[in-house]
Amino acid sequence: MGDSYTIGIYEKAMPGKLTWKEKLIAAKEAGYDYVEISIDETDEKLARLDMTGEERNELVKLMQENSIPIRTMCLSGHRKYPMGSKEAMTQKRSMEIMEKAIILADDLGIRIIQLAGYDVYYEESDKETKAIFLKNLRFAVEMAAKYGVLLAFETMETDFMNTVKKAMDYVSLVDSPYLLVYPDLGNITNAAKENRADVKEDLESGRGHIAAVHIKETIPGKFREIPFGRGHVDFPSLIEKCYLMGVRKYVTEFWYVGSDTWKEELAETNKRFRDILNKFK
Repeated sequence: MGDSYTIGIYEKAMPGKLTWKEKLIAAKEAGYDYVEISIDETDEKLARLDMTGEERNELVKLMQENSIPIRTMCLSGHRKYPMGSKEAMTQKRSMEIMEKAIILADDLGIRIIQLAGYDVYYEESDKETKAIFLKNLRFAVEMAAKYGVLLAFETMETDFMNTVKKAMDYVSLVDSPYLLVYPDLGNITNAAKENRADVKEDLESGRGHIAAVHIKETIPGKFREIPFGRGHVDFPSLIEKCYLMGVRKYVTEFWYVGSDTWKEELAETNKRFRDILNKFK
């Protein structure tokens, strides 16, 4: 049976110039169970949604040959093309991205697509953008249900959805087994500190609806590229809370920033969080 949980690595923790084969091998050698693919707002990453059937089959073959799969997708491309946009063409592009991401997930064997919890990002959020977002979200969840792929909200850094509780408002409105929450421990810690709230209580509000968890370090006001151990996230306590609520999929989210020792950092990060998770299995 092995471990009672799986731990994945965010693709961007590795150098971008690596081939898929090199990324999969590096993740496996560092001790990870799977890789989280990034579909961000860059043209290069969005182009992955148009991979040919041959390219998809080749990637599946690489996963099988190297005994490490891609099992989650971080879909942040909606920042540029948000589901709540008032612009009709942006909305259309947003839903095209959503459908293509679901089909790609189905083809590659990806179980969970992490949705960015924004109604809009580069526009002003208001009642109209929220209503448009909810309407399009319902369509997105119907598409996901057709393919049996889970959509799960990432708790973000903006006020729209920076807590599990806010994500759960939309999960409750849509009321589908195909829409869940994928909290970012760093982001919800920042939100809790800012609002003088309790992070564990926020996690509790998502009980039974948390598909996976992003393990990420933050400091007040800063949400990216904080090395583990140099921020304020109480990982042992929060991971224990998640585990006791039944969460069994975790992804360490950090970034490659040019370090020569990135392979060692991958392995060290894997060990750091396995040491925590192994206490509960």
